[in-house]
Amino acid sequence: MEGLRLSEAGILAIETYFPRQCVRQADLEKFDGVSSGKYTIGLGQDEMAFVDDREDVISICRTAVRRLVARQGVDLSSIGRLEVGTETIIDKSKSVKTALMDLLCQAGNTDVEGVDSTNACYGGTAAVFNTLSWMESPWWDGRYGLVVCGDIAVYERGPARPTGGTGAVAILFGINPQPPIRFEINARATHMEHTYDFFKPRLGCEYPTVNGAETLSCYLRALDRCYQRLKKRTGSSGSVSDLADYAVFHAPFNKMVKKSFARIRYNDYLADSTSVVDPEGKLSKFRDVPLADSYTNKELEKAFVTESSALYKKMVEPGDWLAKRIGNAYTASLWSSLAAILEEKGDELIGKRILMFSYGSGMASSMFIIRVASPIGKLSSSLLIRERLDARRVVDPEHFTEVLERKEKKYCAFGVEPAQELAELWSETTCLERIDDIGRRFYTST
Repeated sequence: MEGLRLSEAGILAIETYFPRQCVRQADLEKFDGVSSGKYTIGLGQDEMAFVDDREDVISICRTAVRRLVARQGVDLSSIGRLEVGTETIIDKSKSVKTALMDLLCQAGNTDVEGVDSTNACYGGTAAVFNTLSWMESPWWDGRYGLVVCGDIAVYERGPARPTGGTGAVAILFGINPQPPIRFEINARATHMEHTYDFFKPRLGCEYPTVNGAETLSCYLRALDRCYQRLKKRTGSSGSVSDLADYAVFHAPFNKMVKKSFARIRYNDYLADSTSVVDPEGKLSKFRDVPLADSYTNKELEKAFVTESSALYKKMVEPGDWLAKRIGNAYTASLWSSLAAILEEKGDELIGKRILMFSYGSGMASSMFIIRVASPIGKLSSSLLIRERLDARRVVDPEHFTEVLERKEKKYCAFGVEPAQELAELWSETTCLERIDDIGRRFYTST
């Protein structure tokens, strides 16, 4: 592992965005009439961010870009590639990237490669890989690459609704100056299949078709394949703590992240039983569980969640807190969690490896390793994520439900103006002004 080279291109800056309003999961439990702890303990979630009708996927992505550019002093003419990862589709032809071009056109920059990458929650990672490939190819023109990941996750009323969320991330890539966050070469593995664990065939509404149990099995199966392939590719024969110092996962909900890390420890155990903490040999009965059965074996899952808890606290917890408070941001989930660990640890991360796992239903997944190669003080100190989380407006579940019902009725409507008051948004936020009678969207700023 020590001999793995780093990519020339890497992350120079990162910016997160989430809406100003949220709803508490404990309040939703009462409103939905479910048992106390079903969402807060069963899912492991604290709060859920959501947008009203003033914000959409274009506005949240645009806000993330504007904030990154302003805080980092980026010259928009210096961006040669802009790619968006999203599954929030509001136009079946026009990409979100083209809507963001308005910002670059104002700087006289129309020579910008990239469009949108779409496959459930994986599109942001695909956009990152595409941008890295561009920057390390003969087609690179010396300018920055900009990746934007943004989504609005909403569900029909029922058991899936509390797993929603909203967020966007803008990530600036470059080679010169040397980026502090870089990617380990050959430390990447991918697994893809054709599945129907989660999909969106209903084009007349925002809501997906969800097979919850199948999604969990698909996620863990993809995790298995990626982890095993990554270890083989890197020549690692040890456990996850030998492979990396920290780990960040796509986070549909926090309990899934804990199950994922436990699954990695199960893989470690199968490869070498001495690599886990099991002084009484209680885990031995799980060694011969058939692979297909292991994905639904609750006793096995609980045992390895318990075994992995101490290592989880050290490796995963430093980056899991943001997703617990905004919910599932789909393509932005993994990358906003990276921002969270950067803010949490700052320059303590210098020289450290971070294992990243990206998953998108349908399915597409990759596992890879990044390394913090130099100080990130300015990058991490400018994020102010916790400060912004604590400054949000908490609304009651009744208001949250009313917003979603209003958006349902207006979905795909033309000739409409938003009802939400501008004062309810953050300052310096891009927001929807109106949709004209042929479906064109116009934006303004607070």
